[in-house]
Order: sequence, then C-alpha cells, then structure tokens
Amino acid sequence: MIPTFLGSTILVFTILQVAPGGPIDRAIMELQMGGAEAGAAVSGELGGNVLPESALKELKRFYGFDKPIYQRYLIWLGIWPREIKHREVTFEPEQIFVDKRVGKRDGRLWTVKIAKENNGSLVVRELDGVMSKIWKASIDSLGQDGSLEAVVFQTEFSGILTGNLGKSYIYAKPVTEVMAPRFRISLLLGLTGIFLSYLVCIPLGIKKAMSHGSVFDFSSSVVIFIAYSIPGWALGGVLLVLLGGGSFLDVFPLGGLHSPREIWDQMTIFEKILDQFHHMILPIIAWSIGSFATLTVLMKNGLLENLSQDYIRTAFAKGISERRVIWGHAIRNSVIPIAANIGHIIGVVIAGSYFIERVFNIEGFGKLAFEAVLQRDYPITLGFLVIVVIIRLLGNIISDFTLALVDPRIRFK
Repeated sequence: MIPTFLGSTILVFTILQVAPGGPIDRAIMELQMGGAEAGAAVSGELGGNVLPESALKELKRFYGFDKPIYQRYLIWLGIWPREIKHREVTFEPEQIFVDKRVGKRDGRLWTVKIAKENNGSLVVRELDGVMSKIWKASIDSLGQDGSLEAVVFQTEFSGILTGNLGKSYIYAKPVTEVMAPRFRISLLLGLTGIFLSYLVCIPLGIKKAMSHGSVFDFSSSVVIFIAYSIPGWALGGVLLVLLGGGSFLDVFPLGGLHSPREIWDQMTIFEKILDQFHHMILPIIAWSIGSFATLTVLMKNGLLENLSQDYIRTAFAKGISERRVIWGHAIRNSVIPIAANIGHIIGVVIAGSYFIERVFNIEGFGKLAFEAVLQRDYPITLGFLVIVVIIRLLGNIISDFTLALVDPRIRFK
C-alpha cells in the first residue's frame, strides 16, 4: 500500500509542480492584466507589465515555490518542517544585529534579536540573550552595497500525515473544509448506487443464468447492453428531458439534491428525507448504469460456469435438492468475481463523476476536483488525489476480505 501511495502522489505532485500555468503564473497575469481595480493600480505603478523581484519572491514564498521540488513534496507529506509566519528583516551595511517585532506573547509585544554569526549565518535570540526555540532566520538575498535581506519564521511539521491538506488558493479556506460537504454528497450517492446495483444485478444475473437462452434472457441482455453503451451523463441528460418537466413528463426535479432553501427549511424531517430521495433517483440511475451491465453479466456467466462443473453434477447425483445445490454451492462460488471487483467499484463510484454532477447540478466531489485542476488549485487537486488513492487501496483490502469470505479455498492465517 505504502509504495503505491508514494508512487501515485510523487508522480502527480511532480507533474503539477513543473506544469506551466501554475498559481504563480496566474497571480502574475492578474497583476499585469489589471483584472481588478487594485490590480490595475499596481500595474500602473509598476510600469504596466513589470513585476518587481521582491513581489515575485513573495509570491513564490506564499505558494511554497521557493523550495526545491523534493522539499515541497516532503513538506506536503509532513515529514519536512514547513516555514510559517514569515517576517522580513533588512540589515544595513556593517549592521550586526536587528531587533524585530514578531507579534505578541502573553498579551505583550514580542521582539527578538536577529544577529549575524562569524560564519555568515543568522541566529535569533530573545531580548534576554537566550537562543530562541521558536523563531529561525535565513538569508534571502545579499545587496551589492553589503546590505542583507533576511526572513524570520517559525517551523512546524504539518502535512497530509498530520491531517493538514493545505489551504485552497481559490476558496481561501482549508482544503478539508472545502471538500468535506462535497465528499459527503458523493459518498451518499456512491454508496446508494453501489447498494442498489448489487441488490438488482445479483438476482437478475441468477435469473438470467437459470433461464439461459429464453426470451427473458435475450430481451434482458439487449436492454442491459444498450444501457451499458450509453454514458451515464448522456443518460442523465435524456432522463431530464423525458422526466424533468421539459417537453414530456414532469415527474422529477431538474437538478440539485433538495428543494430550494426557502422551501427546504420549512420541511419536517420526514419531508426532507422524501424530498432528497426524490431528487436522488435520476442521479443514482445515471451514476450506477455503468456497473449495472458488468455486475449482471459477471453473475450470470459465473453461475453458468459453476453449474457445468463436476462438483455440481456430483451433488445432483447424491440426491441433493436443486435449491440447495444452486444456493449453497453454485451461487457462493459464482460471486467470487463480483467480490474481487467490489474494491474497484467503490473507488470509482465514491470518487464522483464530474459529468453526471454537472448534468444534475450537484456540487459533488468530482466536480470540485475537475474545477480545481482547471483553476490550478493544487491543494484541492492533491487532496482529491490522496482521498481517491486511499479509497482505492482500502477498496482492494475490502475485496481481499470479501473474497476470503466467499471463497472456501482462501483463508487468512
């Protein structure tokens, strides 16, 4: 699990860091184009299209691009100290130390002393001369006249291993705060879709296998494969046209997960449950249509294969009833391929689908991740990656345990 997680995150992290059009390029473009009044004023003062070197350094420091890629990745993981609360300090030529006000402590102003060492490094001391255990300093740049620009900062170990996914560039909020409500929506739709898919597909696959070659088997196969060939988002659009009050029936709402807020707030708990269920029917159908045919065919083919095995013929020869042979032996071995596939289905479905969420106007997990990629919101993009990779890995573990439960040949010892 750990090598898979590290390999996936290293690959995507590196691609995001070296890809053009990142957050710094976007910020520079906004300043140069003067997208807002403040931006336009700054552009005018800067001579139109010239961004000062100091502003560029500040942008790189703000977005964490002032460090090598490997340090950024380790900082993001949380195993390399992250620099926070930066304070800029200027040393004039021949100046040995500088007093810098860095904030407040115990309700009083907090001032530290930054001093040059003989080896050229900088140290931070409290006013009583004791070495500061909280603040550190580093040289930012050296002037030709002997002046020195430095940065005073604190450090902390904060990354995904400590539960900190960072702060969104676009929403200016912690990534977990932005993603939590969206993830709950995709989790609700995904788990509901998975449950209904297995609830329908397993009995349907059994019925098709027991009536193999019949009119029911043929007609249901036609319907299943037609449904499988239709993308979920396209089916969602068709369902909205037919049943969403367009040119045909007005049975289901056009989108969202519940009624408008002014109506929703006045509903009772029971009415809210019914209203949300009413809004979820069409999205769940579109969400689970892709796995519907796969699960049904897996169940049917698995059962047909097991019914032709020698142990089934032996069971019939011993006089065991057909019901017991099929349900006690054949079906148990037939669900093995489905059990092995459950982890993959969980990972795909819970991750969300941008197109389906866009069709039904649902603010879900997939839509958030897609928009984050377009807007170069790296913290949300990487946060999405972490959650999806973890879900897929956990899904593989669930598949292994489920396989051990249904396959009598596998035992964990």
